[in-house]
Amino acid sequence: MDLDTIVGIARRILQEEGVAALSMRRVAKEVGTTPMALYHHVRDKDELLMLTLSGTADSVPRPELPDDPRDRLLAVTLHMHGTLARMPWVVEVLSLGDLTDKGALWMVEEIIDSCMTCGLTPAEAVAAYRTIWHCVYGDLVFRQAMARRAEEPDRRRHFPGMLTDADAGELPHMTALADRWLELTADYDVSKQLGAVIDGLLGQARRP
Repeated sequence: MDLDTIVGIARRILQEEGVAALSMRRVAKEVGTTPMALYHHVRDKDELLMLTLSGTADSVPRPELPDDPRDRLLAVTLHMHGTLARMPWVVEVLSLGDLTDKGALWMVEEIIDSCMTCGLTPAEAVAAYRTIWHCVYGDLVFRQAMARRAEEPDRRRHFPGMLTDADAGELPHMTALADRWLELTADYDVSKQLGAVIDGLLGQARRP
């Protein structure tokens, strides 16, 4: 038993079954040892998760980034979104909080640097990064949830079908748009919307 084998098994479990399926006991069983023996190699589950994340960002080539700081900011944000969209298990691990791949931090550095180059203060730049991350993470989680739902052939779509003419008084716009909701949301352009978010965040630099 070696650390690479342990990490490889943990990553496979995460990729195939998700975070809920991963435990030290499960990994030990698949390695063919006891949980106590596993702790000689890995301190705890958090360390195991960090080890599974390590190197994931480096597996995707860094893009050529434009010189303009606003365009650079958008390019890095879209690279982050695209990379994580291909690695849904990583999104789930990141949802646990302060776990991350150190190799991915260049994207955070680029975002903060671009924000400051555009005139934001360090505090504003960090807040802007958090807002951008929340938008990226939220979109990815929603997409994953919709993909899982789409795999259920007999599922009933509750929204927007739950809206009827009786709701028009309280929800006039949503009721009017209900018949077109799927059409209007089908061509959602994440690049355009993230660009709008970025422009709004950078607009803070021009306010007194």
